[in-house]
Amino acid sequence: MSNGQWYPPEWPGRIRALAAGELTAAEPRRAATVMLLRDDATGAGGAPAVHMLRRRTSMAFAGGAYAYPGGGVDPRDDDRLVRWAGPALETWAHRLGVGAPAEAQAIVCAAVRETYEEAGVLLAGPTPETVVTDTTGDDWEADRAALVARELSFAEFLERRGLVLRSDLLGAWARWITPEFEPRRYDTWFFVAALPEGQRTRNASTEADRTVWITPGEAADGYDRGELLMMPPTVATLRTLRPYATAAQALDAASGQDLTPVLARALMDGDELVLSWPGHEEFTKRVSTVGADETHGGAKKGDTEGGAA
Repeated sequence: MSNGQWYPPEWPGRIRALAAGELTAAEPRRAATVMLLRDDATGAGGAPAVHMLRRRTSMAFAGGAYAYPGGGVDPRDDDRLVRWAGPALETWAHRLGVGAPAEAQAIVCAAVRETYEEAGVLLAGPTPETVVTDTTGDDWEADRAALVARELSFAEFLERRGLVLRSDLLGAWARWITPEFEPRRYDTWFFVAALPEGQRTRNASTEADRTVWITPGEAADGYDRGELLMMPPTVATLRTLRPYATAAQALDAASGQDLTPVLARALMDGDELVLSWPGHEEFTKRVSTVGADETHGGAKKGDTEGGAA
């Protein structure tokens, strides 16, 4: 292919099966992912850098693709109120397009939790005006491991630590829903956030073999050259970040971003698979399926949470 768009060989078979009524679309699970930005980038133009991780090539879903920290919403995070800084839960519910404040809390909790689990960065602090500056040490790592194992909900973690969730450090940016023909589907909200002063990222994810700080322009150009493998939501959000010279500018622009869900459409035209994402024509693909493996391709061990495409 001319770029780095990820394309699984089992898609044509699954699309045909869905069209024939032989495959029932899975209900998408809610998820959140965070584009973490910092201003001390050395890239061209002085643009902020975004933190990205490369999924292990052994992963069945999007192996080798670059993505952001993210994962599924934990239903336990809507059953108790957490200490909260920033816009009210009702405001977040309206912005995210969900019906109840508790649902918005769970989505924002997922964004903050996954950033902590996979990058070691925690958007929370002891007061509404502060963030923690050091999350290293055996006690912090024990709590992080318990979160990863889902032995501890994020709401419980915040309460145990006496922390306030800093929702004011997040901006909702985009929303993508996994295509109906995928075996594991996610309704994913993309957020932007700035790296808090005093904190550092690390590769804390078992699903990633590499992490990088890279400007959105450099990452998108790498995709265009076919050097960096990515899914359409990743590339699309990178392109929309390009105009901003600082992390603060991007955060300020978040309130104006369109959160209309983007859902891929697919059809078979003879021996060609036609795949498109409404509003994102660059990702339209016409792929010949002659000789392709057309198994229905169920979910495999190692599929990630939070995949949006």
